[in-house]
Amino acid sequence: MEEELKKAVVLLSGGLDSTTCLAFAVSKGYEVHALSFDYGQKHSCELKYAKYNAKKYKAFEHKVAKLDRKFFSGSSLTDKNIQVRKDSYSESEIPNSYVPARNTVFLSYGLAYAETIGAEHIFIGVNSIDYSGYPDCRPEFISAYQKMANLAIKNAVVKKIRIKIETPLMRLKKSEIIIIGKKLGVDYSKTISCYDPIDGKACGHCDSCILRRRGFEESGYDDETVYKKEMR
Repeated sequence: MEEELKKAVVLLSGGLDSTTCLAFAVSKGYEVHALSFDYGQKHSCELKYAKYNAKKYKAFEHKVAKLDRKFFSGSSLTDKNIQVRKDSYSESEIPNSYVPARNTVFLSYGLAYAETIGAEHIFIGVNSIDYSGYPDCRPEFISAYQKMANLAIKNAVVKKIRIKIETPLMRLKKSEIIIIGKKLGVDYSKTISCYDPIDGKACGHCDSCILRRRGFEESGYDDETVYKKEMR
């Protein structure tokens, strides 16, 4: 009789980090249930890559939650009237690409999904080293959320499951994430991290593109990113 696989919900945006996280979860033997979000983001082209990689890594299922963009206003990722910051990356401030409570909302959907299918693990590709300064990517946030999660759901309260928020990329540099991903067979040309893509191709100048380019330079791997124009 075959041993039943451990179930895990993987939050999958279609970007570099979340795709690496997906590949990592699969490599650890989890039955992966991928969860993506359409929240009116300007870079919604990422969802086609989420679909591609969920299929590539043989996710048991892949769901896309449709959220109302009005609840995520005030961000350059959702508001047409707010320009994405370009060529001025800073680690000392929270940029206008911050989306209100995004990871809190995403994890809450993941938590409900996990309880529904009897999963104890929720993977999220947050990182506290090479990132844009978002408060909901910090270890303190993840620790607090995990504590809350186990107080919030029936199956945890009655001791049927214990929720663990898995953050395998939390303390890795972008270059280290890329190295891990390449070893796991990730094709980064089939991911997009850009906050302001043009015709589905990366702009090369937003915070996320800058971090991604630097990561490839430090990793020793060729940059597989598909840019709108040749980056030199």
